[in-house]
Amino acid sequence: MSARPTPAPAPAPVPLPTATPPGLRLGYGTNGLTDLRLDDALAVLADLGYDGVGLTLDHMHLDPLAPELPARTARVARRLDALGLGVTVETGARYVLDPRRKHGPSLLDPDPEARATRVGLLLRAVRVAADLGAHAVHCFSGVTPVGTTDETAWKRLAESLDPVLEAAAAARVPLAVEPEPGHLLSTLDDFHTLRSLLGDPDPRHLGLTLDIGHCQCLEAESPADCVRAAAPWLHHVQIEDMRRGVHEHLPFGDGEIDFPPVLAALAELTAAGYPGLTVVELPRHSHAGPELARSSLAFLRGHSGHPGPSTRPTPPREPTC
Repeated sequence: MSARPTPAPAPAPVPLPTATPPGLRLGYGTNGLTDLRLDDALAVLADLGYDGVGLTLDHMHLDPLAPELPARTARVARRLDALGLGVTVETGARYVLDPRRKHGPSLLDPDPEARATRVGLLLRAVRVAADLGAHAVHCFSGVTPVGTTDETAWKRLAESLDPVLEAAAAARVPLAVEPEPGHLLSTLDDFHTLRSLLGDPDPRHLGLTLDIGHCQCLEAESPADCVRAAAPWLHHVQIEDMRRGVHEHLPFGDGEIDFPPVLAALAELTAAGYPGLTVVELPRHSHAGPELARSSLAFLRGHSGHPGPSTRPTPPREPTC
């Protein structure tokens, strides 16, 4: 009888690069770790060497609508402090307010009471952010409802954000609005429209969340140039790979973004005084969250880069996030 073949030795694990690109403070979004308890998710990120976390207020982690929110927030603050993690509070949970409508109701809802519900969530988020010592509170406009004119939608957005901006300024927590593909406020130019409608607020109070993938998806400028253009108003950065015209958050290497110029622009930004985080945003990959957190950090720390493929702009598809 022939001898059983000797098993091949297991491959040695690839070491995780230990050097973060100069100036960058890297985080990972909890919306990509929803299969983990929050304590476990924070421990995983700290063990990997992340500097912080984008904390989405949602029922599976820090539920903004459940009882005893201040006490639960204080516990999370102690945990973040013990692990040495910075934090930005994010408000992009899909069904946190309505179990039947993703991201509903929005700040653009035709029903004033529905808009007030979203405003109430953002006001809670400001209080949570202040109690956590967060860098910023993230939010977005929402999709323009059918039958609503742009003029009406912009008016609703400005009126809805007025009390949130006032609360954020009083709490000394910047409000960081995210341009979102398919939303009323979808581009950097749209952010400046909002600024104008709100009377050009102090950039320390009203600023931007810049998603690098969204820049690749639909902005006219390159993602690196978007970072530089957004710099005076930037309070939060999200990062992932993406393809032109397709709003789908992808693991690094699966899209079209040329990352070395982006990372260089972000390093310049931080060297110039940007205090916030650059947070990996993979909300549809929670099933592989811990491994993607590891590989994403390795990519961002160790990616030497090469020019990405050139792409011809195409119209964005319906948002998938």
